[in-house]
Amino acid sequence: MKALADRLDEMRRSFDPARDVLYDKFVESLRAAGAASGSPRVGDALPPFALPDSRGLYVSSSGLLAQGPLVLSFYRGGWCPYCRTEMTAWSEAAPEVRRLGASFVAVTGESGGGAESLRQKLGLDGEILCDVDHGLALQLGLVVHVTDEVRQAYLRVGRDLSQSYGSDAWFIPVPATYVVDSQGIVRFAEADVDFRHRAEPEAVLSVLRGHCR
Repeated sequence: MKALADRLDEMRRSFDPARDVLYDKFVESLRAAGAASGSPRVGDALPPFALPDSRGLYVSSSGLLAQGPLVLSFYRGGWCPYCRTEMTAWSEAAPEVRRLGASFVAVTGESGGGAESLRQKLGLDGEILCDVDHGLALQLGLVVHVTDEVRQAYLRVGRDLSQSYGSDAWFIPVPATYVVDSQGIVRFAEADVDFRHRAEPEAVLSVLRGHCR
């Protein structure tokens, strides 16, 4: 399977370089503010949660963990090309996650059927949970506010996050991936305010093979 980083780099090179300059500035401001620095780390207990899935059925963390380890991936939404690329990679890796006795669950604040549309399009062997108003992401320290400069850039290309998330707050989740063992303890954690970088599925699979079976 082709490394996710290579896929993301290829896609990034196809975009207008001016967009990267804007995003670099945004990411630098987030790092300076310590965004996502308090998100879960290896050894932490994952707080319990219950969220509706993309089909409207409530799913609890206790129910998921009763089935075995959990791969939990927060993504911004199907509107984000980096997220679509990441979820495509996970759609390829999810059968191996299941073979190793774990479940793959993605989490997004996207509303209006976008989560289910992406799940069906990818044929994802896993759940997508709808984090209404970013409640779980906020609890885990994985939410940042979009700057006015970035907001205007998004609007210029027709990307209105108030419609994507059903809120005009212009909050956005930080992409993050966790491996949680059946006892609810985090065994792998990667959260990066630079949304152009994502955890490698192969790194997650290595953790499942070595520590969470």
